[in-house]
Amino acid sequence: MFIGLVLAAAAIAAVVIGYRIAETEIKRATHPLMYSEYVEKYAEEYGMDKYVIYAAIKTESGFDPNAVSSTGARGLMQLMETSFDWVKFRLGDGEDVTFEDMFDPETNIRYGAYLLDYLNEYFGCTETASAAYFSGVGTVSEWVKDPEISSDGIHLDNIPSKNAAHYVNKIKNALDAYYELYATERK
Repeated sequence: MFIGLVLAAAAIAAVVIGYRIAETEIKRATHPLMYSEYVEKYAEEYGMDKYVIYAAIKTESGFDPNAVSSTGARGLMQLMETSFDWVKFRLGDGEDVTFEDMFDPETNIRYGAYLLDYLNEYFGCTETASAAYFSGVGTVSEWVKDPEISSDGIHLDNIPSKNAAHYVNKIKNALDAYYELYATERK
């Protein structure tokens, strides 16, 4: 009887371990480290967390470099033309870079990472920066001034837009998954 219990416990342990391994592999498949040469290059250049870039790409395009949103955002990090123009100006890129280049993974990641880094520095909080990436700087700047939305002027306690709240939640979940799967410590 004792041997039977030991064998049953071993079988249950094997199933649980197998399930956890399969669950991790599924999560790795849905949270890949694609375009790592560009993500790591621009994360280092801008001094930002590479997993924030991966979470944005996962959320924005699912790693499809040819993605186009219903509002006209393009590429891996789904930049709108107005955001592209602003980043292009800030980076001092000449006439040779056009909005068509947002389908090029390196250019899109360079521009998207720059914008995310700027928003993180401007707002001082990844979640608030993510809301601004989705809803725009002007909108989120107004939100952080409202004490019913932001008690400290930095964090959004109560995002008034359901779509923005959903987006920020998706970014947070993706970021948590990237840290769980790949990071040895959280920034």
